[in-house]
Amino acid sequence: MDATTVLAQVTGSIATVGYGLAAIGPAIGVGIVVGKTIEGVARQPELAGRLQVLMWIGIAFTEALAFIGIATAFIFGF
Repeated sequence: MDATTVLAQVTGSIATVGYGLAAIGPAIGVGIVVGKTIEGVARQPELAGRLQVLMWIGIAFTEALAFIGIATAFIFGF
């Protein structure tokens, strides 16, 4: 087994683990966004509609990070 073969195996494993780690950030972010929206609606029920719209926008931007992570994993290793 030469050094090139070992390097190719390690790179493939790193891409898979990298995407797994990249998915943790958006999951935590979505949890925070939804939690803060629920907290905001509990404090100001009359703003529920506006807060819900802002929540969906926040979730969309947060999930964009997951899409960047999976694209990076495909580019660099799968």
